[in-house]
Amino acid sequence: MQAYQIKSGQQIAGLEQVERSLAAPADHEVQVRVHAVSLNFRDLMIADGKYLSAGEAPVVPCSDGAGEVVAVGARVSRFRVGDRVAASFFPEWIQGAPTVQNSVGALGGARDGMLAEAVVLHEDALVSIPAHLSYTEAATLPCAGVTAWNALFVEGGLRPGDSVLLLGTGGVSVWALQLAKAAGLYTIITSSSDEKLERARRLGASATINYRTTPEWQEEVLRLTEGRGVDLVLEVGGKGTLARSIASARMGGTIAIIGGLSGFGGELNPFALIGGAKRLSGIFVGSRSMFEDLNRFVSVAEIHPVVDRVFPFRQAREAYTHLKNAGHFGKIVIEVNP
Repeated sequence: MQAYQIKSGQQIAGLEQVERSLAAPADHEVQVRVHAVSLNFRDLMIADGKYLSAGEAPVVPCSDGAGEVVAVGARVSRFRVGDRVAASFFPEWIQGAPTVQNSVGALGGARDGMLAEAVVLHEDALVSIPAHLSYTEAATLPCAGVTAWNALFVEGGLRPGDSVLLLGTGGVSVWALQLAKAAGLYTIITSSSDEKLERARRLGASATINYRTTPEWQEEVLRLTEGRGVDLVLEVGGKGTLARSIASARMGGTIAIIGGLSGFGGELNPFALIGGAKRLSGIFVGSRSMFEDLNRFVSVAEIHPVVDRVFPFRQAREAYTHLKNAGHFGKIVIEVNP
């Protein structure tokens, strides 16, 4: 079968298409014909050699993929041939809190991921995908969708009527916007593009802020919330945004840190947290149980994730480059088996 592989630190140019063998599924394993794979900022970090848990050997990249079950091991009970499935980011994290043991071995990092024509995974690492979604749409669920779900409703514990600030219009932020809208949350989203902010309003954003024309955007957040601040901030930026995110949260509010697109510096003022009884919460995707909860919600609400652009399998490097250029709105997907 055809697959892509990359060695951490080789940059996008190091992504190469290769022929790989695929073993038959063992007793509790499932073979999946991959139809679509979506990209995350993590994939760029691995290519650039900036991801801590990447291995030294070449690895099939990408954690997020969806496809069709084509073979099952003799003792598989959760799936059968023909089922539509997606892989869980952490194959061993089924439910409960994260631990050192269940959060190792994320797909596409230290172990092979999904950017291949077919994969073999343990049945416990897979979930059924919502019936109304295409494979292209379902491929956006495992990392960005689950991360947004965890930040908003598991770690964040938000309820209808609560408020959330979303930074930027990348995959996680747009997923969070769609989930928040469906759950009845008040949503504020930022971008440097008025065109993207208009798209966000069409998706249901309650308010928008252009952070280039309003550089002190935390003050606008406070104005929009009548001085209270938001219940939760989805922090994806890092350097230059964390202090403003803390200032944007209400007293007792949460800043959910899901990434650092611009890196992190020494900008944290602990007194801003202590004086406001605020908390920073690191979000590292989520469990298979969270994924299943997300899928039920997406099915009931009939949410269709926003896909910015779909690239054919042969143009995987171009897809990576499109992600690196940061002009996208929503998710970037590679179609593996049309």
